[in-house]
Amino acid sequence: MAKSDTSHHDERIANMAFGSVLPHYISKIEKKGRTQEEMYSVIQWLTGYDKDQILAHAANKTNFRDFFDQCELNPNANLITGVICGYRVEEISNETTRQCRYLDKLIDELARGKKLERILRKPK
Repeated sequence: MAKSDTSHHDERIANMAFGSVLPHYISKIEKKGRTQEEMYSVIQWLTGYDKDQILAHAANKTNFRDFFDQCELNPNANLITGVICGYRVEEISNETTRQCRYLDKLIDELARGKKLERILRKPK
């Protein structure tokens, strides 16, 4: 059964630098034969940031709270469902934590070989 209470780490996630996690995303997807360009496409779909903006946030050590507060979250992001890190993403009440888990879920799907068209959700 997935957990839904993230309150014990919401603040830690919000204050974590996006740039400290990006290399882990890159490593994860490249080990599975996916490209950085695919990863940037996924992040752009979720946030609206282009590759240069993503890299600027990483270089500027933007925390996840500001990273998501400053973006135009994709209106279909709520179609991202499932369990990541033991949490059902659609049940996470803290907005920043849920958005971080959206991103984690998309990167995980990319690494697992899911087709890009399926990762970039469109309403039915």
